[in-house]
Amino acid sequence: MQILTFTVAGAAFAIPSRTVIEVLPLVPARPLPLMPDFVRGIFTYRGRLVPLVDLGRRFAAGDAAEQQPDRLSTRVIVVEFAAGGEAPYPVRLGLVAENVVSIRSTEEADSSTPEMSLGHAPFLGQVLRLGGQTVQLIAVDRLLPPDLLAGLCPAPGRPLDASPEEAPAP
Repeated sequence: MQILTFTVAGAAFAIPSRTVIEVLPLVPARPLPLMPDFVRGIFTYRGRLVPLVDLGRRFAAGDAAEQQPDRLSTRVIVVEFAAGGEAPYPVRLGLVAENVVSIRSTEEADSSTPEMSLGHAPFLGQVLRLGGQTVQLIAVDRLLPPDLLAGLCPAPGRPLDASPEEAPAP
């Protein structure tokens, strides 16, 4: 599998490159009220409103999130994946990360761990050793809790006041 590597708070992470649409310079986002601190807001990407998720804040515990200022190397990785369970639909997110480095292959790994299964962090996946660097895979489709994802990215045709279970089948 091909992966895109980047850093968050100095640690190396990666996502499957098949989910990546584009890497952009940091864009301003319109804040959304009452969101978790890791949701910076929404931004316009090619005519669509897309939620912007700060990976540093998503991965950080406690006050550590406040210690990561934006840098010139801060980028937005625009990803797309299928969400919605039985009736999947495409979802786009912008992910704020630093030092988007390279495309690598998981076949280059010297060693790896099995995929993690952590209830409090379902997005954390396998850890790989690639050319002297330890990289952790991230499952982009599990970055946001299901209810938050359904609220930020509702299924097409679902009334705004409907619960995620009431989404019509395509």
